[in-house]
Formats: sequence, structure tokens, C-alpha cells
Amino acid sequence: MSNSNGICVNRNWAVWVTGLPGCGKSTIAGMLLEKLQSEGVKAVKLCMDERRKLYIPKPEYSFEERQRAYSLFVEDAVSIMESGRCVIMDGSAHDKSWRNYARDRIEYFAEVHLRCPVNMAMKREAGRQQGLVMAGLYEKALERQRTGKQFKDLGQVIGVDVPFEVDHNAECIVDTAGRSAEEVFGMVEACLQKWRKMNGIC
Repeated sequence: MSNSNGICVNRNWAVWVTGLPGCGKSTIAGMLLEKLQSEGVKAVKLCMDERRKLYIPKPEYSFEERQRAYSLFVEDAVSIMESGRCVIMDGSAHDKSWRNYARDRIEYFAEVHLRCPVNMAMKREAGRQQGLVMAGLYEKALERQRTGKQFKDLGQVIGVDVPFEVDHNAECIVDTAGRSAEEVFGMVEACLQKWRKMNGIC
């Protein structure tokens, strides 16, 4: 909270950027990290796509595995905060219970949900190169639904096989349709500034 003079207090906090694959989470999380660091905030970006293989080296892509991975993801964020830094969490987390777990573990926590139509997320994701995440994720998931064809290492795809469970009480919900990354980031930044001010945190 702010002190008696209304000045913000340095407290460690976490922001979780959520949404469908291809909605722009990593882009916005990266922009947020750069902005915070330019302000002198000690911040770290924690990316689920990078951490997942460390958590589960030989995945079977079950719901239970995802649940375990997200629990470890939250605990990593808590550990980073305990070391004196703020955390930007980049991960879809389609099940609201995983985000609720973060709320239970982190006193100053905000969810930034990037609301994106599935067809737009599919279009954006289609241009992504193979990397931490399988390329052509949606296309392969839809083909699997149509034909039964199986793809190695393709688990349940959010938006096709499982829905994203929206928390309508999330601190920031930003519609990305028809907006550039810069416009979306501007809205996210304004929302988080308001949240930080409301909680009296720097």
C-alpha cells in the first residue's frame, strides 16, 4: 500500500499475460518487460513455452501434465519474486484454476487477458515459424478433428480441442481484434498503471 504521503512502495508483484495461442502474448509480454526495465523496475519475463520442457522432459500432453507444469510455473514466479524482482508471466493457462492458484500464492497479482477471436489467432499463428511451439498448431488440430490423423507431440490445442476459460474479473481484459501490437500494449500499460496506483505499488 502507499505510505502516509501517498507515495508508492516498492513491492514485488506478478503480471500474467494470458490468451489463445497466436493472440500476441509473447509480443506484449516482451514490450512490457522492456518498458518496466526502462523505468528501473527489476523485472523478469517467465515464458511457459521455454519452461515446459524443463518441467516435463518427456510429455504425454495430458491435462494432469499441464496442471503440474502450471503449478511449477507459478512456484517459479514466486521464487523469482522472493529474490527481489517482479515477474511477467507469459503462458496461455486456459484453465482458470491455474490462474487462481497464482492469485492464492501471490499477494500482488494481475491477469492481463488478450481477448482474440479464434479465427484471428489462427491467422496469426499460421505465420509462426517452428520454434518453442509447433508450427501450424491450429491447422494440425483441425485436420486431426476432421480426419483422425495424429501428429507427433501435438497435445490438445486451446481454441480447438479445449476452450479458454475467461476470468471476467481479470484486472485487464484487452480486445486485440483490429488493433496493432502498439495499440494493444498502450491499453495494457494504461490498465496496469492504474492497477499499480490502486495498490500503491511501484
